[in-house]
Amino acid sequence: MPLELPDYRAQPGTEYDMSLVQQFALTIDPKQLLARFWKSTREIWKAQRGWAVSLALFLVAVVLVQLLVQVLLNVWNRNFFDALERRDAGALWWQAKIFVPLAAVSIVLAAASVWGRMTAQRSWREAMTRHVLDRWLEKDRFYRLNHLGNGANHAIKGSENPEYRIAVDIRVATDAPIDLTLAFVSSILTALTFFGVLWSVGGSLDVDIFGATVTIPGYLVLGVIAYSSVMSALMVLVGHHLTGVIERTNQAEAELRASIDSFRDHDAQHDDKKPNGEKRRSLWLSLQTVLLWWREFLWQLVRTTLVSHGNFLLAPVVAWLLCTPKYQSGAMTLGELTQAAAAFVTVQGAFNWLVDNYQRLADWRSAAHRVASLLNALDQLEEEDRKGPAAEAKVTPLRALT
Repeated sequence: MPLELPDYRAQPGTEYDMSLVQQFALTIDPKQLLARFWKSTREIWKAQRGWAVSLALFLVAVVLVQLLVQVLLNVWNRNFFDALERRDAGALWWQAKIFVPLAAVSIVLAAASVWGRMTAQRSWREAMTRHVLDRWLEKDRFYRLNHLGNGANHAIKGSENPEYRIAVDIRVATDAPIDLTLAFVSSILTALTFFGVLWSVGGSLDVDIFGATVTIPGYLVLGVIAYSSVMSALMVLVGHHLTGVIERTNQAEAELRASIDSFRDHDAQHDDKKPNGEKRRSLWLSLQTVLLWWREFLWQLVRTTLVSHGNFLLAPVVAWLLCTPKYQSGAMTLGELTQAAAAFVTVQGAFNWLVDNYQRLADWRSAAHRVASLLNALDQLEEEDRKGPAAEAKVTPLRALT
């Protein structure tokens, strides 16, 4: 049977907003939040400069060697299919023996990349979590944090569900940038390297237009740039609300956890100001909010998946179609066709870094916004502490968050 939930949306006094991302976007300043997040990040990495630089150099070195192996495999691809077209058994056997060490090196590099990335992510998460926890625990600020969401301080966000922000959002905010940055650097280097392959293998293309012959130099390079630009623009168009939806979904999930936890809290069970019936109402309302934003998240993913999966299927076909005229004319061998098609897919994959990582980037922006909001709330508490006892007296201590 489907789950039936009490509908509290129409009841007076219930803050249940059925509007979508546009209204939520008005409540945040993304640039300011990201600046606050990077400010703390710079402080953390500055304290660990030697280790951070060493690890960064190691990761860049792995990317460069991986790129070299990728180029060698691209050349191997051409030689293998040329030998296959000639039905040269000796050359095929030689190419099979060459492939083994190339594959082994590629596998080792992939494992080394995983170790380097996850080591950097672990170090960053540990440092950021310690940084936030130290400020959160100092002078018992966790008792006072919820005060920022009430009364005169209602406009300042970031005090809601700090446990979720510390345990979950910090992990996402520190994991994603390393993966995304390495992928971006690798994409740029890959695109620059394989541009040369496309230019040399593809050459120019002569096209007859109204009886005149027009020569298009480096037509495969122009083709991959045009194709990748269209796909990236399409992804931005269909997914520009994704960051806001993910951020609101995470906030709703955190509020649902807090509503559930309130039933386990002995103090809350005996709080006369919030009877059991009101807590049940808050719980169902939190669940309705989660389901609302999850549905919106679903449709955002449907739209972006249409683009990303369509690109996955379409890219190699576009490459083959662009290479077909030169292959049919005899200006390109089968090995060169497969090499050019593989290089085309590689370059468009590099160009479509945004297409491939759009959801991950949205996840990171959402998590970074929420971590920065918590840091802003702690900044305000520190400011109140600096003003002295008079300011602290204005803050009503609340029970400890558990």
